Amino acid sequence: MIGFPECKHHRCKKCGVTKAGTQRYKCLDCGKKFTAGTKALDGMRMGIEKAAQILEMLCEGNSVRATARLNRIDPHTVIDVLTLVGWRCAEFLKRTVRGVHVNDVQVDEVWQFIYAKEKQAADLRMDSFVGYGQRIGDSWTWTAVDRETKMVLAWHFGKRMQADTDQFCDRLAEATSGRFQLSSDGLQNYLYGVPAKLGNRVDFGMVVKTFGKSTQEDQRQYSPAKIIRSEKKRISGNPDNDRICTSHTERHNGSMRLFIKRMNRLTYAFSKKWDNHEAALGMYFAHFNFCRRHNSLRIKGECDQTPAMAAGLSDHVWTVEELLAAVSA
Repeated sequence: MIGFPECKHHRCKKCGVTKAGTQRYKCLDCGKKFTAGTKALDGMRMGIEKAAQILEMLCEGNSVRATARLNRIDPHTVIDVLTLVGWRCAEFLKRTVRGVHVNDVQVDEVWQFIYAKEKQAADLRMDSFVGYGQRIGDSWTWTAVDRETKMVLAWHFGKRMQADTDQFCDRLAEATSGRFQLSSDGLQNYLYGVPAKLGNRVDFGMVVKTFGKSTQEDQRQYSPAKIIRSEKKRISGNPDNDRICTSHTERHNGSMRLFIKRMNRLTYAFSKKWDNHEAALGMYFAHFNFCRRHNSLRIKGECDQTPAMAAGLSDHVWTVEELLAAVSA
């Protein structure tokens, strides 16, 4: 985890005024400049309101540079705010989303690449100026979505390996309580990870899809090959065959690509650093669970709910400022 120095500005001196005439100060210990009466974000000279505006723009699908231009700040400042808050959001979700009662959970993995795709990354890893010792290439984000509340119960970012599957299933076990139905795609790693981490707590079923050969046009457009056959398989326990489904978590994959700019297809906004991407995911999932209203969770006569409200973890729609306060506590 990336750490940032926290300065309370105990020793400071006057350092000019703003255009509005507000007194500014300079910390004698760290050299940061700040405005009197402005609640700063940790040791940064940025106020909470400004930080919340930056994070909200990132969570609504803006890129780092677009956010920097609209706020007239340096892109590196946006990255600093993103990494600081993103890692805290990831820890906040681990602390908060624990032992949630669920009935039907769907899991899936979504692909993205860091710095370069795997074919180019293999060569770049040998280049001491670019990829030597760096985590680059293809990566996967694992998500577990509650079918009823739409809450992201657990997530994991890594490779599509057995060790990553085990870590993801371990997080899902901590986030949930009781017995529930679990649906996944046909990834064979689940056949070992689910029994090892979730044991007899789940009624486990798989949706196994058979794809045809992808054409050159499909590859150019990033379109998946056509599905020839889809088969539901009961793996363990007593899953309801009608509820073996991954449509909801696959639909959430589309939301991730829409609202996380660095996961958009065919753009220049892809992640260049592994840690920055992981921080962005943590921030998105916290914002999605606690701040974003979900149309399918609408209650008659009331406003739309967030997934956290539907799951009983919150009683109102959080603002980004409230999320910042919660993750910084």
